[in-house]
Amino acid sequence: MKPRIKVITLGVNDLEKSLAFYREGLGLHSEGIVGTEFEYGAVVFFDLDDGLILALYPRTSLAKDAHISETPPSPTEFSIGHTVGSREEVDAVMEQARRAGALITKKAQDTFWGGYAGYFQDPDGHLWEIAWNPAWEIKE
Repeated sequence: MKPRIKVITLGVNDLEKSLAFYREGLGLHSEGIVGTEFEYGAVVFFDLDDGLILALYPRTSLAKDAHISETPPSPTEFSIGHTVGSREEVDAVMEQARRAGALITKKAQDTFWGGYAGYFQDPDGHLWEIAWNPAWEIKE
């Protein structure tokens, strides 16, 4: 297998609420909900940097598509790391997320690895880490 991850799909409980959180709250660009003409097809796509796509898909539809039973969500299964170019930018993104309705689970602070980071959960409990790593260059 070659490392060609293109799409990260988050299962959500309320597609319209999650669309509003990411589009209006966090400022990610999306054309909105597409695929409504198909049963279990409604989905939202956000184009991210470097060709990565963030998709929002109703949890029920995701379970049906993957032929698995829907299970209770767990925010500790994974986290999404969003890197920024400074401590100040970490604080700004964390505040933007809080204003959009995110639950701040860990206030931004110095890390054991020499950076600065904090965590929040989106309306469905997905865990996001906002981090500045002084060793990483951020392309604008």
